[in-house]
Amino acid sequence: MKIAILSQDASLYSTRRLKEAGEAQGHDMRVINYLRCYMNITAHKPMVVYNGQPLENFDAIIPRIAASRTFYGTAVVRQFEVMGVFSANESQAISRSRDKLRCLQILAREGIGLPVTGFAHDTQDIDGLIKTVGGAPVVIKLLEGTQGIGVVLAETHQAAKSVIEAFRGLDANILVQEYIKEAASTDLRCFVVGGKVIAAMKRQGAEGEFRSNLHRGGKAEKIKLTPEERSTAIRAAKAMGLSVAGVDLLRSDRGPVVIEVNSSPGLEGIETATGLDVAGKIIEFVAKKATNGAPRDRIQY
Repeated sequence: MKIAILSQDASLYSTRRLKEAGEAQGHDMRVINYLRCYMNITAHKPMVVYNGQPLENFDAIIPRIAASRTFYGTAVVRQFEVMGVFSANESQAISRSRDKLRCLQILAREGIGLPVTGFAHDTQDIDGLIKTVGGAPVVIKLLEGTQGIGVVLAETHQAAKSVIEAFRGLDANILVQEYIKEAASTDLRCFVVGGKVIAAMKRQGAEGEFRSNLHRGGKAEKIKLTPEERSTAIRAAKAMGLSVAGVDLLRSDRGPVVIEVNSSPGLEGIETATGLDVAGKIIEFVAKKATNGAPRDRIQY
């Protein structure tokens, strides 16, 4: 089977592991820098061109789209979909998950546990916005932030007002969420592939750091999920339309709450913490679906 990994950097751990796992299973694997692709958009013969050559006869693609390149990256994924190529995650699902506000609204509609969250554009009623989520301490997030960047813990009401005013002064869109104190600076990363949780780890924030992201110095270890946590992760991925997803949960006093659904979850942390061949599981899923000509509804753009 001929499979393309859409990634800006072939040397990244996740990209390398997917390529190695695919080749180990006998597939023809290619890494394609999607930013260097251009598209011929036509009803007669749509195509994606890379280094001057049309990308033809691919059975499947695995998108590894950077958050900062979502618009162009999903356009390339969408073009492959127009060409009838199976994608591990559909373009619309990637776009949906990258919009944090839209993601939370979809999860709320499905009745999935979430931190109490406020969103506003005007700063005139900051006090009311903070009270909406239960008062300080609160977590303030930039909608466009990734890997813990643009996430601030405001421990007092005045600190929260100052941060919100600063972000809004930059015309940035922000979310204000309740602080789940009982989570104790830990979260759970649940790796979902094909509607099943295939691996899970607990991430602990570095000393003095409430964010548990491994990019921020956090540590990870293998964890056994409760049935409710497993069900929540699967439901969250399904609600977003993602076949491959990293679902981040917090353990709250009222049960698991989802803080993020990632459409291009990194493999290094989860494989190191669990010792599992996550890349191999992704390749197996993609190959099976592409071989069976996985039925899909008509893509809604």
